[in-house]
Amino acid sequence: MQALFIGQTYIDVVFITDHMPTGDEKHVATDYAVSFGGNAVTAAFCCAKLGIVPDLIATAANDWLGRMFQDMCAKYAISLHGRKVNQSSLSFIMPKDGKRAIVRCRDDEHIHPFPMLNLGGCRALHIDGHQPDAAIHYAKVCREAGILTSLDGGGLRTNTHELLEFIDVAIVAERLCEQMDLTPEKMLDYLKGRGCKIGGVTMGEKGLLWYDETGTVQVMPAMPIPRERVIDTNGAGDVFHGAYVYSYLAHPGKSWREHFDFARAASTFKIQRLGNEAGLPTLVDIAKVRHEFEVRV
Repeated sequence: MQALFIGQTYIDVVFITDHMPTGDEKHVATDYAVSFGGNAVTAAFCCAKLGIVPDLIATAANDWLGRMFQDMCAKYAISLHGRKVNQSSLSFIMPKDGKRAIVRCRDDEHIHPFPMLNLGGCRALHIDGHQPDAAIHYAKVCREAGILTSLDGGGLRTNTHELLEFIDVAIVAERLCEQMDLTPEKMLDYLKGRGCKIGGVTMGEKGLLWYDETGTVQVMPAMPIPRERVIDTNGAGDVFHGAYVYSYLAHPGKSWREHFDFARAASTFKIQRLGNEAGLPTLVDIAKVRHEFEVRV
């Protein structure tokens, strides 16, 4: 095991349409994609696609969607440690004009305790706050063992405040700032106060506001991609997380500025493709994006 990711499994159905029917109305979408979903889950697939295959603790149901997800993990050689639930979770996502509307059906009532894994050789943990008992357990264990701990703070969860005490790298979304009534700048102060060595707020087309090990705050602008090329922003943040974890594992001597620059290119690749799987970049894809949209870091 080189890395462990923990999250909630979704099957994402993404579709493009200019109109949402109501009542007895029908409408035909122009395109669609079906793939794995979930914050840390998508990040795990991204890391695997780039060349370092992690282990994954994720919810798993004994239904046809659950078996579909197991097949997806097998395709990427991801070791899935399933935590049983009764029913698979499903997301219906409609991207439009750089935003996305989402309807979710979620089962997070875990039937069994989370699995206890041997972390020998593990160098990074990435969590999104789902499975709060597993997240806090492994964050504590990894912190004590000197294993890098990373958090995708996409939204406020029951254990967010406690969890951050054991997180080295906390990259959160603007949504968390809104939920906690904090500006992005104040959010960085909050993350520093919780002891996070690296902290940041992803702000979409406004880029990344973050601080490094010295506490210095800086802005990494988004790549200047034309708006007409933005197809599906769903999953872009998850790809960002998976890419910087990969970069840390593959190049531990590089700075976090370099890890985030790599991840920025990965998420720029993602937003030009429909669905999470189509949006997973290879190293060659990232090199092409960086060449085309070169921005000084």
